[in-house]
Amino acid sequence: MGLAAAYEAQKHGKKVLVLEADKIPGGMAAHFNIGDLSMERYYHFICKTDYDTFELLQELGIQDVLKWRSTKMGYFYQGKNYKWGNPFALLAFPDLNPIEKLRYALMALWCTKRKNWDKVESLTAPVWLKRWLGERGYQKLWHRLFYLKFYNFTEEISATWIGTRIRRIGLSRKSMMEEQLGYLVGGTETLIRALTESIESQDGEILCSQPVKEIAQATDGKLCTVITEKAQYTADNVICTVPIPHISKMVPSLPELVKSQYDAIPNIGVCCLIFNLKKQVTSNFWHNVIDNRFNIPGIIEFSNLREIDSHIVYVPYYMPHDQERWTWSDEALLEEAFSALKAINPNIETSDIIDSKVSRLRYSQPICKPNFLKTLPAVQSPIIGLQIADTCYYYPEDRGISESIKFGRNMSKSAFA
Repeated sequence: MGLAAAYEAQKHGKKVLVLEADKIPGGMAAHFNIGDLSMERYYHFICKTDYDTFELLQELGIQDVLKWRSTKMGYFYQGKNYKWGNPFALLAFPDLNPIEKLRYALMALWCTKRKNWDKVESLTAPVWLKRWLGERGYQKLWHRLFYLKFYNFTEEISATWIGTRIRRIGLSRKSMMEEQLGYLVGGTETLIRALTESIESQDGEILCSQPVKEIAQATDGKLCTVITEKAQYTADNVICTVPIPHISKMVPSLPELVKSQYDAIPNIGVCCLIFNLKKQVTSNFWHNVIDNRFNIPGIIEFSNLREIDSHIVYVPYYMPHDQERWTWSDEALLEEAFSALKAINPNIETSDIIDSKVSRLRYSQPICKPNFLKTLPAVQSPIIGLQIADTCYYYPEDRGISESIKFGRNMSKSAFA
């Protein structure tokens, strides 16, 4: 979001400086090496409705790096693998009765046709899903997936938030039987590199390893001062895209009421595991896991989307910070996750692991409750020239590159247009 905002600001003739806390730019879209491969720390994919991504790729002249591939879904359900994601798979799924299957199909269809979510905005996801699927259908296919991501927040998640996720995936299809997702040749690093090169080619600066300590109103009341451990910068406009839980301490001069609004938004963490394997685990991109032996909601076999000379599998552990596994070592998480991979595909052995890593992010997923937007402070803060937003503000859409591009650019447009 920060890079997109800087890119857009330059289009309005502004000189830009990007301050990045990490050693490299890109945020959750940044890469690292696993084995001989450069891979995203956190998996990303592109849907057919990601129009802001398409527009930016076109502007940067790299539209040809976007590729589409047919992908599949599956379920590892109580010890067995099943197909998922199309009408025939739904009909063949053994643990739903005919009425539950019909209700599930109608719900998925309803989501793809929905453009206005006002009628369900006041509902939680469990209440809304139970209305569609019944208590039994919800418990079989959804409750454990929710619980293993949100834990004590399971009953508070917005129906609109989950509905728009179903809609986005449902619309990314070539046909009723075939899902299609997109990826960038070279991964998201290709986009990050193009953005940074564009910014720097127009005399913009990107300074890494510069976490911001404080943002304050300058003494003249018109400029903002941004303070890091290494330097102090003054600007007429500041766009802050750090996770919302940091804001109260980072901007101490905000009114107490505004700070309390930021502080009231729960945000859970993620330990995202990535395995580089010699063998394929499944032929699916998504593979949900509902099995009482394992504490993961699913795996993402990324090499079934992006063409890679290896088999890359992500295993995300989303969880609040008070969960026991949040304190586990990387080794303990990897061992537990690999046991799930072996259950899904018994032919996988420890000797098939080329490399494995864990990326941790303390604030990765805001808890979006019903009527979530009404709880957010305005993007334009009470401090002149300072806009504040993170992925919370994408609601009802979930976090994603296209939403980051859209929101970052819109912040610049509102400041400079």
